[in-house]
Amino acid sequence: MPLRSTDSGWGVLVRAFHWSIAILILVQATIGLTMVGMGLTPAKVRVFALHKSIGITILALVLLRIAWRLTERRPADPAGMPRWQVRAAHALHLVLYGLILAIPLSGWWFNSASNAPLVWFGWFDVPSLTGGYDPVWKPRALLLHQTLFWVLVVLLVGHVGAALWHHFRQRDDVLRRMLWKR
Repeated sequence: MPLRSTDSGWGVLVRAFHWSIAILILVQATIGLTMVGMGLTPAKVRVFALHKSIGITILALVLLRIAWRLTERRPADPAGMPRWQVRAAHALHLVLYGLILAIPLSGWWFNSASNAPLVWFGWFDVPSLTGGYDPVWKPRALLLHQTLFWVLVVLLVGHVGAALWHHFRQRDDVLRRMLWKR
């Protein structure tokens, strides 16, 4: 499997970014939904720290993925795919990129407005975006973070559903060209 994308499929690096970000998003969703119900304990502080570190990791990975994609060719659209589907897929991917950028940024903004420390996996401090506690922006950033997450959930259901529909109903290569084994 080539490192760079070809006309028939995505390259190994694009696939690695795609699946590692997808897995981290699933982990983040699980952690995020679990931690909100935890009482204020040292365990919750550790879980929050893990959630924040994974969020910064997702942000870094999606920035790297975008940078790589800007240097890559895009595989040809499957023959016979209606133009509206091609446009819808491209639009959905742009929105997904935007959300995968905006969600960690809004979490970082919320964390900063809360004046909470943000230490990436205990290795280094991530600077505050607000310069300290901000009672006005803290609830807004949290609401934005949560809202964007639920929008992402809905769009990911559509993304996965479309990929499965193409694979099982259309029997085209839309899903196969992103899988590891083709």
